[in-house]
Amino acid sequence: MIEEIRDAAEKKKIARAILEALPEWFGIPEARENYIAESADEVTVAAVEDGTPIGFLCLKETGRDTVELAVMGVVKERHRRGVGRALFESARRIAAEKGYSFLQVKTVQIGRYEEYDRTNRFYLSLGFKEFELMPELWDKQNPCQIYVMAI
Repeated sequence: MIEEIRDAAEKKKIARAILEALPEWFGIPEARENYIAESADEVTVAAVEDGTPIGFLCLKETGRDTVELAVMGVVKERHRRGVGRALFESARRIAAEKGYSFLQVKTVQIGRYEEYDRTNRFYLSLGFKEFELMPELWDKQNPCQIYVMAI
């Protein structure tokens, strides 16, 4: 079941539980802690199964008409079972209801790491399109690929 989480402390608790379970994607402590802290102020949806969060997604406003999929995670045991897609569709619906026109997401350029290649393919399967590659936004080893879509 997908639900919107409104309590800031609960958002951070869910973000911590999921992100700490995904070190392949969120292994840099400073970055992980930043995602957790920022989740408190972002639109957050969570996938809950038997009372336990198994995934979450946060949206952050980046412009008057644009919202960013700021962070998303699904426990590995539930990958490729529709949880991420359900989280995204719920978040996309909320973004549309709030009047946003565009959705963006940043990830590491495809071809760098197997984990991020899967992430890229997931975003493309949702309908995101390549927008811009920013090779030095993070660092040269992790070029930032920005994807966008109209809502």
